Amino acid sequence: MNMSNASQVSLFPAWEWMQKYQTQYLLGDITAGIIVTSLLIPQSMAYALLAGLPPQVGLYASIFPAIAYPLLGTSKVLAVGPVAVSSLMVASAIAPLASQGTAEYLTLALTIAFLVGAIATVMGILRMGFLVNFLSHSVISGFISGALIIVIVSQINHLLGLEVPATTSFIETVWITCALMPHLNSVTSILGLISVVILFYFNQPLVNHLKQIGWNEAQILPIAKGAPLLVVILGTCITFSLRLDQTAGVEIVGTIPAGLSGLTMPIFDRETWQVLLTAALAIALVSFMEGFAGGQAIASKNKEKIDPNQELIAFGIANIGAAFSGGYPVTGAVSRSMVSFAAGANTGLASVITGLLVIVTVVFFTSWFYFLPQACLAAIIITAVYKLIDLNTFRRMWNYDKLEALVWLTTFIAVLLWNAQTGIVLGAITALLVHLYRSSLLPMEVIKQNDSELLYNYFHDEIFASPRVLAIRAEASFNFTNIRYLENFLKDAVSDCPDLTSICLVCNAVHLIDFSALESLENLVIEFRAVGINLYFLDMKEQVMDKLKRVGFVDLVGDRFSVSNALTMQNLAEEVSQFTPVTILQSQE
Repeated sequence: MNMSNASQVSLFPAWEWMQKYQTQYLLGDITAGIIVTSLLIPQSMAYALLAGLPPQVGLYASIFPAIAYPLLGTSKVLAVGPVAVSSLMVASAIAPLASQGTAEYLTLALTIAFLVGAIATVMGILRMGFLVNFLSHSVISGFISGALIIVIVSQINHLLGLEVPATTSFIETVWITCALMPHLNSVTSILGLISVVILFYFNQPLVNHLKQIGWNEAQILPIAKGAPLLVVILGTCITFSLRLDQTAGVEIVGTIPAGLSGLTMPIFDRETWQVLLTAALAIALVSFMEGFAGGQAIASKNKEKIDPNQELIAFGIANIGAAFSGGYPVTGAVSRSMVSFAAGANTGLASVITGLLVIVTVVFFTSWFYFLPQACLAAIIITAVYKLIDLNTFRRMWNYDKLEALVWLTTFIAVLLWNAQTGIVLGAITALLVHLYRSSLLPMEVIKQNDSELLYNYFHDEIFASPRVLAIRAEASFNFTNIRYLENFLKDAVSDCPDLTSICLVCNAVHLIDFSALESLENLVIEFRAVGINLYFLDMKEQVMDKLKRVGFVDLVGDRFSVSNALTMQNLAEEVSQFTPVTILQSQE
């Protein structure tokens, strides 16, 4: 690849698959595009309602992102559009500011989409994709699990025909929902629960049955993933034929404007931006993490490499485009992406086809959704998200590392008790505190007499056997978070061993000593020397030693600072005058 072509690919990743496109790719891309569209249309309308927006906003949010992302993103099959978590975060952010169903609410949603896009684009240009490493899996898993439980609870009223007033408290919503159970709409409940049963049946039992009778994956996929569309068609036909909206009080979607005329634009007002900025930043980070994780999962199957910085730019442009085409924040949808991959998508053309098919739907077929029961959309949401609640990860964390489990649990509970933004912030803070706590515990190993490999690398038997010598290997770099731990350990060792005259620090695992740690080491050398104890530094990395020489630390330590062992052995032999077995200290937990 020449420099000009490489530059084109870096700015416009689609150029690579466009150049290499082959005729045999077309069938897979068309098939995947159609199947994903059949899944996206009902899901996008359902997620829009979850965000407190009209259903057509979900359709609008599925057009530009589906076409723009494959041109700018580095994943060939990632499906970008509305998802449950960001929909919930949008509702959580706007609910205190405007009432659902108002023009102001819609405008704020578009504005958040624009801000999310702007934040992601700037982060990508500044090459801040490394931030993906600063939200741990425990935070993301706990956050998503908590958010999806809220999603499910928020849909029970639509599923069962309950009139639950909007609240900002999960606990209050649960309490009111339970209290209103005796007043559920029986017809709506039957429609909703039958929809759930159909979706569950198509998800696994039907798949297993078809496999048993010899169907292959290619034959099964369109049927299994067509369940949401089937539920929409059946629910709409039954409601229309029996006029359940009038005879039984079944809530329906109602009028959806045809075409893209009369779209609302985002607000360009500094005060509004300031109010929405925190929520937009949280949505941008969480959406990027969710979409990037989906892209990586598929890339590992295709042996592709995902560039986080380019992904930020692609997600950013997709969200900005969504804002100006009547949509709200979007990201990569893991479930739809997996469907696209399984359906045979080879390139980004599959996503472009999906976007074009949604345009056709918006222009010509929106009237078909008038009698669509909201209970069917609630069933689609519940069955789509329930399996993403990751309680198994919490169980494994608890058995493996209770501090990680604490991070998960803190995030999870904070999301349920407060809101999505608070949950992600508290989770990140807890993860940081756990990291700092662990960093403050410097891993060390006391070299024992029976550690023959370590022993003969550094010490003679008679020197090591002396009660005057303590040898320790540091197994991490020295920095301001852990140097106090080393100080306390060495001072405790001096108190416990009154005959101690020499402490040897084996530093072959020390790659960095920050300035705070350097000053502490200098003080230790001086303090120990004042009471007749020499501090030795063995096997220091050359690059670390060069820095220590520049600030005079090597001169301070003198002959007791050595890369080789010969001089150290000589000095130790002179200091050791008693050769009796020593009780070796154990490193602190």
